[in-house]
Amino acid sequence: MAQVRFDAVRKVYPNGFVGVAGASFEVVDGELLVLVGPSGCGKSTLLRMVAGLEAISDGTLTIGDRVVNDVAPKDRDIAMVFQSYALYPHMSVAENLAFGLKLRGQSKSEIAARVTEAAQMLELDQVLDRKPGQLSGGQRQRVALGRALVRQPQVFLLDEPLSNLDAKLRSGMRVEIARLHRKLGTTMIYVTHDQIEAMTLGQRIVVLKDGRIQQIDTPMALYERPANLFVATFLGSPAMNVLRGRLERDGRSWTLEAGDEVSLALGEAEFPPDWAGREVDLGIRPEHLLPAAAGAASLAPVVEVVEPVGSEVFANLRLGRHALIARLPPDRVPVPGETLPLSIPSGRVHAFDVGTGERLVPRA
Repeated sequence: MAQVRFDAVRKVYPNGFVGVAGASFEVVDGELLVLVGPSGCGKSTLLRMVAGLEAISDGTLTIGDRVVNDVAPKDRDIAMVFQSYALYPHMSVAENLAFGLKLRGQSKSEIAARVTEAAQMLELDQVLDRKPGQLSGGQRQRVALGRALVRQPQVFLLDEPLSNLDAKLRSGMRVEIARLHRKLGTTMIYVTHDQIEAMTLGQRIVVLKDGRIQQIDTPMALYERPANLFVATFLGSPAMNVLRGRLERDGRSWTLEAGDEVSLALGEAEFPPDWAGREVDLGIRPEHLLPAAAGAASLAPVVEVVEPVGSEVFANLRLGRHALIARLPPDRVPVPGETLPLSIPSGRVHAFDVGTGERLVPRA
């Protein structure tokens, strides 16, 4: 096991495109860290630089105590699991698991021991004689994980390993990967564009956009205290509601004047007095739009579309020019066309600067 440290690491391509702009962070020894962001944000580029598949334009990359900028991929003591399973179709599961060890000259007894251990850990011991074409998608992905596992590397790199699986298999494999990490305690860097995978797997998450790090923190800290509007709207399903408007103060009570005669009552929000008259982007999580008691409504949008999903109901709403979504309990399913009085719990709104998108934090 080893820590991985990025120190102002940059990737600039020959055409001048900046794939990664000065990434500096550390993956702690034994940590499962997730790189997440939309396509083209630089997450796979960072992973490929750790693997040695992309040259580093500037900065320093360290694995353990060794700077690896100019170290060949085969000498970095890493193992990588790709989006495609990349299994040899003419080899059995056992042969696929053993192949890398044979190339490294391991003894037959050592290879057999490691293959058996990995197969039992990943519940592949009953299919060792089968070819990849005879396996399910989940089994093939476990073989790809097992092939990396038998190497016993310092660092595991996983590049969107679940993208080719259906929803049910993805959910199951997420649990298997988390269980595997907990058992092994090995350093893992996991790349995904799926924020659900990021939130459920990562001990910490690095959120990227346009080659730049937006925020690094634990999943719940990112969810509850996003550094900017991009992080706020990227993490969370359904996404955070955002209303742009002007804050107004009446005594200790605040409202957001959001145009189209939309006035959102915020109660005694913890805003400093000098925010009165300030234009902001106000964020509200769907679960914080709650059915209001009589006379206690903060807003009264019109229901457009209802999505019952069993344990909860997603209500797509219209408030003037603003589209909103509320996550509601299933005991009362609203009807399209009705007006739905909602309230917002105290302290459950997020304010962002309309120019920079940065989170606005009241001064102490």
